Order: sequence, then structure tokens, then C-alpha cells
Amino acid sequence: MDQLPESVDQDILENRIILAIKTIREASGCTLHGAIDLFAQRYEELRRDRPADFQISREEYGRGLYS
Repeated sequence: MDQLPESVDQDILENRIILAIKTIREASGCTLHGAIDLFAQRYEELRRDRPADFQISREEYGRGLYS
């Protein structure tokens, strides 16, 4: 995860999921599926290491993304 831009963490913390995944793809050159996997991994790391930095709860995170 060290190779990812710092903006990815900020996007994850601020619930900007699509922007974070787009940046991950651009920075790593991986597939969409790979970027989603990296996003999920980094999300869990941030939830574990920096829970107070999230603006919304785990239950609310990503709500409405697929609608």
C-alpha cells in the first residue's frame, strides 16, 4: 500500500469510493477487480488503524453506491 498516493486514504476516509478506486487503478495499473480488492484491503486497514478519522459508520459507508 505504500506505493499508493496519499489521496487514496483521504478519499476512503471521506467516502469517495469511486475516486479512490480510480486512483488505485491509475497508480497500480491493475484491473478493476484488482483495484476493488486493494480498496477493500486499505479500507479495512484504515478502519483498524484510524477509526476516529472516518466521518460515517461502517454501516453507512458506501450506502447508495450501487443505486
